[in-house]
Amino acid sequence: MRYLIRRFGPRAALLPCALGHFAACLETAVAAAPQAGAASALPAGSVAQVVAGLAAVLALVGAAAWLLRRFSPLRGTASGLIRIVGGAALGQRERIVLVEVGGTWLLVGVAPGQVRTLHAMPRTESAIAPGAPAPAPATADAGFATWLRRMTEKRRHD
Repeated sequence: MRYLIRRFGPRAALLPCALGHFAACLETAVAAAPQAGAASALPAGSVAQVVAGLAAVLALVGAAAWLLRRFSPLRGTASGLIRIVGGAALGQRERIVLVEVGGTWLLVGVAPGQVRTLHAMPRTESAIAPGAPAPAPATADAGFATWLRRMTEKRRHD
């Protein structure tokens, strides 16, 4: 349950409740059906259709939530006074984040239940050294891109 809430938000807690209500409705329908020998008021085929329909709806809701989380236009954009410049994971739950507030950069440590300012400095174009060129933005494939460039240059020279 905690995984569902962490992964899909607090609305995921409604899933067990909905399944419980569905099970209660099925119990009521089975209890109201005539007993042995009489014609059944609830054929097995219709129960299978209801279960399949419920599974399809739940799958659509899960897919929609995943798509909204994956392709959200708000992710990574910042308008206003606060902007996240960068960050890195230090552990499973601990992160270090560089936040720009106005003209100041704040280095913030984030852990479960606490956020602490580690360092504050004025905003600079390059935090490496004054006057140094700004580093290229890091991408997930930066290591591969560098390796590929070196290999193609090496082949040209050989």
